[in-house]
Amino acid sequence: MKRNGFEGMSLDELWAIHEKIASILEFKIQSEKLKLERRLLELNQAPASQANGHRRPERRPYPKVQPKYRNPDRTSETWSGRGKQPRWFNALLQSGKQIDELRI
Repeated sequence: MKRNGFEGMSLDELWAIHEKIASILEFKIQSEKLKLERRLLELNQAPASQANGHRRPERRPYPKVQPKYRNPDRTSETWSGRGKQPRWFNALLQSGKQIDELRI
């Protein structure tokens, strides 16, 4: 088995090598950290479509949908009939109201 020569060194010599390695590692870690922080800053400033290298097609805006149902107890609560049913709508249906009674 090949010896690396560290066994024959004094404690002071080994400690000096340790300190030199620690300072080199600290410098390299700081350098890498700065590179990563710069890259993160670039990614945060880039538009979302360019950040990952892919271009997404522009989404067309959805048209505004008029409400179809209104809560008779609170007229400010409305629902367009799209998506999940609101709690007030379900509560009224469970209390015996018919859907046609809630139509605007």
